[in-house]
This record gives sequence, C-alpha cells and structure tokens, in this order.
Amino acid sequence: MTAPATAVRPARAADADALWPLARDFATSFRPRRDAFDDTLGALLARDDTLLAVVTGPASGVPLGYLLASTHLTFLANGPVCWVEEVMVDPAHRGRGLGAALMAHAERWATERGAAYVSLASRRAGGFYEARGYDDSATFYRRELPSNTRSAAP
Repeated sequence: MTAPATAVRPARAADADALWPLARDFATSFRPRRDAFDDTLGALLARDDTLLAVVTGPASGVPLGYLLASTHLTFLANGPVCWVEEVMVDPAHRGRGLGAALMAHAERWATERGAAYVSLASRRAGGFYEARGYDDSATFYRRELPSNTRSAAP
C-alpha cells in the first residue's frame, strides 16, 4: 500500500542528485562512479523498454526511492517478460509502503507491455517480495568479466 501523500512517477534527469546516493548505497559488490551514473541515467531515460520510476515524499516531491526495470523478449514465456534490476528505498523511509508502491507501479507497467511475468533477484529482501506474492523460483548466478572497467573504484 502506498504511504499517504506519496507518488510514484517516471524519473527525470533533474532527479540525478537525489538518485545518486540511493544508487551508490544500493551496490554491495560494485562501486558505482558518479560519472558513469550520470551517463547511464541519461541513456536509461531515453529507452522505451526501460522503466526508471521514483517514489517521492509528501510535500517535497524529492525521490525517497527508485525502481529500475526492463522488458525483453523470451522463448520461454512466448513473449516479453519484465526484469526488475534494482529497487532501493532510503533506509530512513522504509516500512512505509514506498517499496510496495514502486513494485505495484512496475507490475502495471509490465502488464501494459504484455509481459508474462515480473522477475528479480534478491539476496536481502526475500520476505518483502514473498509478502507481495512472489515465489522463490531460481538461484541467481553471476560472473564478472575481466574487461569490465565500470566497477572500478573512482
């Protein structure tokens, strides 16, 4: 349920300074750099297959959290699926329905695009997703590539 007087809306380039600390603190295995964040923000905002949404606080309109998702085609689902890449709510504002509002927004967005399902990987928030009807259905594997210089420390 959405907290009173909060709103979920598409992110804007003007949200960069509010989003940066959230994105920076989200990462546990990569060290985001502000220059790469700024470049990526602009590219994400220009994509039709990507949702970058923010949830704002009462009165201020300042982003207190964000969600990044995309749709892509699959053989398995006979069409598109939605993958939620990142969901982050400022720790001081958790437990107020902001993350739930972001997820509900992503589900509506995915439904509008004909996605068969929404999926994501989470190591620390399984209970949050299970409370919203998500099933634990797979193990997530990842391998960093040696040519990846984007994760290097500043």
